Amino acid sequence: MFSLTSLSKASGDENRIWDVLIIGAGPAGYTAAIYSARYGLDAIIISKDLGGNVALTDLIENYPGFPEGVSGQELAGRMYDQVKGLGVNVVFDEVVKVDVSECAYYEGPCKFEVKTANGAVYKAKTVIVAVGAAPRKLRVPGEEKFYGRGVSYCATCDGPLFKGKKVIVVGGGNTALQEALYLKSIGVDVTLVHRRKEFRADRILQDRFKESGIPAILDTVVTEIVGEDKVEAVKLRNVKTGEEHEMQVNGVFVFIGYEPKTDFVKHLGVTNEAGYIPVDMYMRTKVRGLFAAGDITNVFKQIAVAVGQGAIAAAAAKELLDEWKERNGE
Repeated sequence: MFSLTSLSKASGDENRIWDVLIIGAGPAGYTAAIYSARYGLDAIIISKDLGGNVALTDLIENYPGFPEGVSGQELAGRMYDQVKGLGVNVVFDEVVKVDVSECAYYEGPCKFEVKTANGAVYKAKTVIVAVGAAPRKLRVPGEEKFYGRGVSYCATCDGPLFKGKKVIVVGGGNTALQEALYLKSIGVDVTLVHRRKEFRADRILQDRFKESGIPAILDTVVTEIVGEDKVEAVKLRNVKTGEEHEMQVNGVFVFIGYEPKTDFVKHLGVTNEAGYIPVDMYMRTKVRGLFAAGDITNVFKQIAVAVGQGAIAAAAAKELLDEWKERNGE
């Protein structure tokens, strides 16, 4: 299993130019790194966390090769070990801006400068953005105040703290139902709150949820999270009747989707209105030499999809680098 102490640090050699610089260490980023390394490219990963949202998932049951399921931590750890085994540098840092200098796009490599929160600057010929997306928030009073004091976006991380206590899970998709099932399995008294009448989760998860006996409050939204020093209750409103009531709880787990973490490339004009990065079939963006893969492309948000996109992005980066070499007679 990976540990932060095992990560590479910024080398300080600002004259080094990487063939491929990958931003993000989730399934898409790891796969891009694996393929880049196998192609013989000089690759580096920069990420502020390891494993992305996968590492926060208790059980993954739909990834090929694991019929009995696999924990997110284990799968992310295996990917990390494979990347390190191939000699890929992994830097624990947050990218805050990606700049590209003017260049002859078809005659030679663009010069990307990737700046991090720690003040480091990395140069690369191509960049693959694979940062994924952050959990979407409820944006209701009390959510920010009680984050870490009863409000959570990770059942695997914080669930054990609520054994024997009462919580709600907010959401109706795969993650919400899956995490509600996990919380019940470790002894948490859980109720699910969903703003619609029907769930959006896979049928197999809906059947399992129904069999579990977990209560569900449908057509209902959270309007406020209340308490003194920690979460003590939530205010709920039925979206059809307008009826409101307060429910005593010790915790609120939010799983209502994700938002792309792409502020550091928006100035390049590669994002859409929602902040996602549109790509073509080769994971190419509007900027030559800049690729994107994974959840930030706003395709079907699944590990298998992210892995496939990471492989395509690396292959496209190699093809572009080979094209530049051929033009320059290398």
